[in-house]
Amino acid sequence: MNIEEYRNAFLNYLNEKIGDREPQNLYTPINYILTLGGKRMRPVLVLMGCHLFSEEYEKAMEAAMSVEMFHNFTLIHDDIMDNADLRRGKETVHKKWNLNTGILSGDALMIMSNQRLESYDGSIFKSLISLYNKTALEVCEGQQLDVDFEEETDVQLEEYIKMISFKTAVLVGASLKMGAIIGEAISQDQQRIYDFGLNLGIAFQLQDDYLDTYGGNDFGKRIGGDILEGKKTFLYIKALEASDLSDKNKLLALYSSELDPKDKIEGVKSIFNKYQVDKGLLEKIEEYTKAALTDIEELSIASEKKKLLKEFALNLMNRTT
Repeated sequence: MNIEEYRNAFLNYLNEKIGDREPQNLYTPINYILTLGGKRMRPVLVLMGCHLFSEEYEKAMEAAMSVEMFHNFTLIHDDIMDNADLRRGKETVHKKWNLNTGILSGDALMIMSNQRLESYDGSIFKSLISLYNKTALEVCEGQQLDVDFEEETDVQLEEYIKMISFKTAVLVGASLKMGAIIGEAISQDQQRIYDFGLNLGIAFQLQDDYLDTYGGNDFGKRIGGDILEGKKTFLYIKALEASDLSDKNKLLALYSSELDPKDKIEGVKSIFNKYQVDKGLLEKIEEYTKAALTDIEELSIASEKKKLLKEFALNLMNRTT
């Protein structure tokens, strides 16, 4: 199956399962965020991970729902922490309703996510819930590191990679591994598919950093958004490492300035370009993408399935949005 077929199968299942519940002020915001759109990459990966090792990918639907619910729980709370007005072009939950509703509906969605795994029995349930809890805690740790970095000027590259690994990539790896667990893959393949997802997730997030600053008009966010928000990305960290004292002080001043957005973005990009940190980022993206492709080769699945998995990875990394 191709990605669109997995996505459509999941969306049909999601629409069947969403229904009216009481109290409406708790559950209506949950239904709102779940039907707001998005690429649905994580539930697709659960289904794909299962289908690599089993003909019955449908048995992974509840785990796919669990992952999608957990992801949307994090979005509700991230939007509160960032005081964001929009999510996928629509009002965020806490703006459309209120702050208390956002907190409580997010909490309920996280619990509902956990409940979805109760449909699995025995050792499969135990493996799933153990992976779920490990991943959920790592996502929280990654979010805290991201918050901590806002106040730090001397963020190391290793710390940044750890942050994006926990905040983004571990859920990609866990999605694939959940599918593999349900598909009853051997433990070595469960770990290999997790490693593939982890490396691909890091590459994906690094590419997001690149596109945010160097993407075209078709990128789904405002170009230079990370610069305006003062985010300590790979580009910023490498530029601070490479700059002479004058440019380092200039970059620090620009990041903390209240300049016109266009001038601020152009000023920061000029330092990025001077030290060619964009090339270093592209090399790092390629490094993690190659690591992910190597993980595929080590899987004990048919060559046709390896080819499909490679095509998925390369298509994902060739995106412009």
